[in-house]
Amino acid sequence: MQIYLEQLLYNLATYSDLEDPRLELVIVKNPSMNAFAVPGGVVGFHTGVFAYAENEDQMVSVLAHELAHLSQRHFSRGAEAQKKNAVFNMAGLLATIVLAATAGGDAASAAMITSQALTMDNQLRYSRSNEQEADRAGLATMERANRDPGAVADMFATLLKASRYTGSRPPEFLLTHPITEKRIGDARNRSMGTSMRQYTQNPEFYLMRARALVAMDANTAISIDRFSAEIDANTLKADAAHYGLALAYLKANQLDKARAEMAGLLRSQPTNLTFLYSDIEIDIAERKYSTALNRLGQQLSINQNNYPLLVLQSEALWQARRYDGADDVLTTLSRMRPEDPMIWYRLAEVRGLAGNISGLHQARAEYFILIGVFDKAREQLSLAAKMVKGDFKQSAIIAQRLRDLAEMEDRAEKL
Repeated sequence: MQIYLEQLLYNLATYSDLEDPRLELVIVKNPSMNAFAVPGGVVGFHTGVFAYAENEDQMVSVLAHELAHLSQRHFSRGAEAQKKNAVFNMAGLLATIVLAATAGGDAASAAMITSQALTMDNQLRYSRSNEQEADRAGLATMERANRDPGAVADMFATLLKASRYTGSRPPEFLLTHPITEKRIGDARNRSMGTSMRQYTQNPEFYLMRARALVAMDANTAISIDRFSAEIDANTLKADAAHYGLALAYLKANQLDKARAEMAGLLRSQPTNLTFLYSDIEIDIAERKYSTALNRLGQQLSINQNNYPLLVLQSEALWQARRYDGADDVLTTLSRMRPEDPMIWYRLAEVRGLAGNISGLHQARAEYFILIGVFDKAREQLSLAAKMVKGDFKQSAIIAQRLRDLAEMEDRAEKL
């Protein structure tokens, strides 16, 4: 899902008014409908968006809107009046986003109360003119990217309808991006003429949507019932329904049923990487680690440096208690994606299991640096430095990182 959404975002950005193409996507596994963008090119995306979007273009319209807020500097303009507080709030917000994406659970909920309540509900409440400007810019981006501009109004209408049936608490997105009938009408008027043509739908969207829904459902019975009903109703998205059912069975540990569903999908599409990935997930669940690793090796020889496959390889090695191997794979990933906090988070965990304690502290430091908790990062680097006193090379690396950290803190204080 990470790569799928990143590719959508990066492709969309090439058609936007964004001057700085550097972006960082953080996926928050949360059932609420929400997405946001903050200075520095960080785009937050809740998996709950999948539950509301009926097709890929509707989901992309949400990303286009957030890119528009970035390109028009709406957050920055609003924060300039309270610049001193903005740095503190930004660090808190980024820590909250990454904490929710990696650790999750009660820790993230507590952070939401203290940071997101202060920052997101206040500074991310864009003015009416900001929203109108973002609507126009987002719709223009959709048109240039050959996306259905009519999906903008359709997504707005879906959200407005949902808010009428959710009681007193509307979707999170509506708290910071209020939607009215007039706003929907304006979006429809702007897209008239261009939304009449047929737009090709990407089948991968429906597979990723199924994956997100299974991950968010409160229990596996809900997922099994949903996708079974879709299959019984002869849905036009049969592959996605069978894929969702396979994932639901996998989550419920009904592995024979999961394998049967995947076997049917692979018979019709034997080279579909999404299907192969999930079939290998079943191998891992069955503790067939050698089989899983052999299959991953074959796929990685064809799809070199594929991020999802490498992450799954690290998971298979981890479950097989081959911690040093998992460390090697995650270290490779950390070089490929040094700005990905999830990699550093997992790397710290596996290094601890492998007994590489100095490496654990270094990985934790990188994680804390990425979420702006510099005091914790310095503490971790200092612990690592004490453990490698006799290793000149490692001591030099850590000393340099401490100097880098001091420069980061200095830049942050001057903002």
